Amino acid sequence: MTTRVQDAPAQPALIEIDGLTKRFGTFTAVDNVSFQVRRGEVLGFLGPNGAGKSTTMRMLAGFMTPTAGTARIQGHDVQSDGVAARRVLGFLPEGAPTYPEMSVEGFLRFCARVRGFSGSELRDRVDRALEMTTLRGVRLQPVETLSKGFKRRVGLAQALLHNPPVLVLDEPTDGLDPNQKHEVRALIERMAPDKAIVISTHILEEVGAVCSRAIVIAGGRVVADATPAELEQRHPSGRLEDVFRMLTMEAA
Repeated sequence: MTTRVQDAPAQPALIEIDGLTKRFGTFTAVDNVSFQVRRGEVLGFLGPNGAGKSTTMRMLAGFMTPTAGTARIQGHDVQSDGVAARRVLGFLPEGAPTYPEMSVEGFLRFCARVRGFSGSELRDRVDRALEMTTLRGVRLQPVETLSKGFKRRVGLAQALLHNPPVLVLDEPTDGLDPNQKHEVRALIERMAPDKAIVISTHILEEVGAVCSRAIVIAGGRVVADATPAELEQRHPSGRLEDVFRMLTMEAA
């Protein structure tokens, strides 16, 4: 007699986007976008400049009100239950704001206090974020004295402070040198099994390096949703950049 091995249950969707739309006057920046991201997935959100990537990320994070549609993080609607949604979200926006006169450690301590941490837990959270993003060596420097790459890592560190189950990272390796990019990608790989991660990027090598799935958006619409390997099979060259060019030019 053989024993049937049951399939592992599907992981819950920690991100649910349904019909998300954003219009600015007569211009539609994001047009009826829907997708889910489950725990353990690293989703590359790809598109050319002006495709609607950052606008979608801002609506998902609750920083921009959609014209239509909904976005939920771990079941919390980002508009009607925004505080609860942001408690379980780590968000690295494009051009992440900081207080430039603060030291790196001072800024992260401020962010931790805003998150409700205090005492030894606050110290532990800040120390852990500094370690994860390799910022310990510059922790006492004012943020304004840092290079673009280090500033980007400060933004990433604040997103990781509260160990959220959902991470939304808009261009996380922008301005980083090759060694720094490798460190950030390795960090994302280590965190991936326990989180749902969305990486908005136009850097195609990022997708092959860390993403288990990719969505391509062009003209505000989703034009592909597949694994990187499946996308590569859509063009005779097998090169992701050729697939990207084909999909985005067809949608233009």
